[in-house]
Amino acid sequence: MAHEELLLTAEVPSPCFVVDMDKLRANAAVLRSVQERTGAKVLLALKSFACWKTFSILSRAHNGPLWGTCASSVDEARLGREEFGGEVHAFAAAWTQAEVEELCTIADTIVFNSVAQWRTFRPLVQAKGLDVGLRINPEHSEGTVPMYDPCSPGSRLGIRLRHLPKDIMDEGIHGLHFHTLCEQNSDAFDRTAEVVERNFAPFLAKCRWINVGGGHHITRADYDVDLLCARLNGLHERWGAQIYVEPGEAVALDAGVLVATVLDITEGDMPLVQLDISAACHTPDVLEMPYRPRIIYEHKDGLCETKDENGGPWRCRLGGKSCLAGDVMGEYGFAGPLRIGQRLLFQDMAIYSMVKTTTFNGLRLPSIGLVDGAGGRDVFTLLHVFGYEDFRCRLA
Repeated sequence: MAHEELLLTAEVPSPCFVVDMDKLRANAAVLRSVQERTGAKVLLALKSFACWKTFSILSRAHNGPLWGTCASSVDEARLGREEFGGEVHAFAAAWTQAEVEELCTIADTIVFNSVAQWRTFRPLVQAKGLDVGLRINPEHSEGTVPMYDPCSPGSRLGIRLRHLPKDIMDEGIHGLHFHTLCEQNSDAFDRTAEVVERNFAPFLAKCRWINVGGGHHITRADYDVDLLCARLNGLHERWGAQIYVEPGEAVALDAGVLVATVLDITEGDMPLVQLDISAACHTPDVLEMPYRPRIIYEHKDGLCETKDENGGPWRCRLGGKSCLAGDVMGEYGFAGPLRIGQRLLFQDMAIYSMVKTTTFNGLRLPSIGLVDGAGGRDVFTLLHVFGYEDFRCRLA
């Protein structure tokens, strides 16, 4: 981020998720260029980023580049419809009758995860005139973390080729959706697409649209955009279908921080730093992935950055506020000892962390704000502060 000095001041509350509007615009420009070069339509995956106060610079309804949203639930679909506009696509591992009935009033496209679900809800969705797709499982694994690999051997996501009736497209299916990636470059997508085209050709030939899913790290500095565009163009030319891409991370990659403050420093086998955030509640990917966020902080020589225990001579373990013994961000090295009251900026926190927070232990959620330098100087805007009622209302 380019706003560190402002974010380290008392003007910004702690803890607080701060979304960088300048970086969002830069990411959106890259995605716009991909659309212009390929004719593909990019959708925002709300499961990764759903800070709806920023949608005005992302949605085509407000002259942004993205065509709409993809949702994993009725509530995400409703948020996409009400706040983003454009097309609303919805997929879940399974839908209930009530959910499909509600989706028929919200979504443009519903994707089913099994033939049985499609046939169960076929009369309803066809009567409402919705666009319908099936998610396929290419059985081609590109993931490195099994928990996030949609094509792991035991995956419940997508229909395998041997379970796909040969005439299924003739039942009124308009498109196919596949997803194999997680934070990966276009070479992984290129290999996946080759497998899909080879094994599912008879089905692709009858598609109005093909959705190549998410996990494409398009806005990462080393991402091969040319290879992505070549493959997207090839898919469209060979099958005559509209191509959809639904990144979440790429939209808000490196576009947010979590502001945290040192509350206490105790001693164990090394200095133990207690923060006003929680890995379990506020940055769960640190424990699930596992993921090690970079941290920017102030030192006597200016701003410094660390990402692991090798970042400096003063090593410590950063821990959270909850009672969970494993509520730990990891071991880090700093240029010098941290001090109580010092602020740390955890990087790349706009994606997933914001949407996956919990109130375990009754810990309050971090505030949410924006930082914007479009006017020539950095301006911070506080959007929301969470309180007791947010905790109480979750528990009836």
